[in-house]
Amino acid sequence: MDYNTLILFWATVLVFAILVYGVLDGFDLGVGMLFGLSRNDTDRDALVAAIAPSWDGNETWLIVIGTVLFGAFSQIYAVLLSALYIPVLLMMIGLIFRGVAFEFRYNAGTPMRRFWDVGFWVGSGVVSFVQGAALGAMIDGIPVVNRQFAGGSFDWLKPFPILCGIGLMAGYALLGACAMVARGRDARRPQVLTWGRRTAVGMALILCVATVLTFRLQPDAWTRLLDRPWAFALPVLWAGIMVTLINVLRTDRRSRIPFLLAALSFVIAFLFYVAVFWPWIIPGSITVAAAASPESSLRFMFWGAGLFALPIIIIYTIVVYRVFRVEP
Repeated sequence: MDYNTLILFWATVLVFAILVYGVLDGFDLGVGMLFGLSRNDTDRDALVAAIAPSWDGNETWLIVIGTVLFGAFSQIYAVLLSALYIPVLLMMIGLIFRGVAFEFRYNAGTPMRRFWDVGFWVGSGVVSFVQGAALGAMIDGIPVVNRQFAGGSFDWLKPFPILCGIGLMAGYALLGACAMVARGRDARRPQVLTWGRRTAVGMALILCVATVLTFRLQPDAWTRLLDRPWAFALPVLWAGIMVTLINVLRTDRRSRIPFLLAALSFVIAFLFYVAVFWPWIIPGSITVAAAASPESSLRFMFWGAGLFALPIIIIYTIVVYRVFRVEP
């Protein structure tokens, strides 16, 4: 396997890990945000129980993303960590607080249970927002000079990244609502369906606005899109899926279809992003090839993580969802 093939392999693994993380941890972060809208402890307990078997395993894919960036694309890892140090720190605090709250709320007394309940949904919201803001900051453009970050600590708080952060919060909440349509109690489903329709509309509107702004912020993206006419099919397909999803969310019955449609909408939206910006990993600053680690590092990772660790993580994820599946 030559150097270019190794770069493509690890770029594919990175895209795959981001998609899996976005869908799997996205839905349990979404359930965490919907947790804050629940009116009583019974409903909150049902939401927590729905994600209990898988929430910590889903975060394994976040570690995979960090590992691939650190080992295979170390230049990107260095630039992103410098540019997004505060969002990454907030995300870590949110994940820690969310995980602690998940375990502690069961054994806490009434006053502290309320505290951990708030910590659970606030932590879920913070993690979701900063992930979207980080993506928005990358699209907006991260200044790089001599392969080093040359911007400020709060560049990620511009209007466009904030819009993307809110959009991802809506998207994760949509995944969470659709997951609860498949896993939740029958008495709770009408409220979950309402959440699903509202978040679907909100996410769709924000994503459409963000797409238009993307082409204004990165004019070269339109040129690359014209060079890849097949990519025009992706937003058309995405729009059809969203219309179908909103209609399906009007049917009051347990089903996996809404979650599958919501997950597919995420995949298509991200693939459109890849199609528009490839081969740039930070638009206008660093390409995938320029960010790649030396061939020896990529080859070492391939024989270890690529052929051993990654398949185990995939198998583990499949087994967990197979064992703890809920029949519709």
